[in-house]
Amino acid sequence: VKDWKTRLSYFLQNSSNAPKMKPKKAGKQRTYFRPSPEEAQLWSEAFDELLANKYGLAAFRAFLKSEFCEENIEFWLACEDFKKTKSPQKLTSKAKKIYNDFIEKEAPKEINIDFQTKNMIAQNLQEATHTCFSVAQKRVYSLMENNSYPRFLESEFYQELCKKTPITRMAQGT
Repeated sequence: VKDWKTRLSYFLQNSSNAPKMKPKKAGKQRTYFRPSPEEAQLWSEAFDELLANKYGLAAFRAFLKSEFCEENIEFWLACEDFKKTKSPQKLTSKAKKIYNDFIEKEAPKEINIDFQTKNMIAQNLQEATHTCFSVAQKRVYSLMENNSYPRFLESEFYQELCKKTPITRMAQGT
């Protein structure tokens, strides 16, 4: 427990102290900025709000890592990237990589899905389409939304992000 708190604290410190840099390409931000408490509080309104925010996603990912289940968000992100793939050749190679990394038995980042879904994906790989992993992605999303997300919102790390920093005044000499 102490180890993940240390990591999250380090992540938080480095994010809030990082110099603000202009992105090199539109939409490609290289540094994360500590969100305002109001922005962080928006994440509690909907799971999609959290995932749509770069810092929120990074914070949630760090939280999942502390709970030893980061394969879920990694799989979900891989599926999001997969759905944007245009080239049929790349689609097939990405599908095989996702299958090897997350789906097959004893995969290095094996996700927890049922046998029927795994079999359906294996059959779909013969002719990979953008929807090969849709059922599995929905199940993993639901698992994160219903289990990990509520725990994240209750976590000390998230609560710290939502705290308004009090403005301290220097004591005047008496």
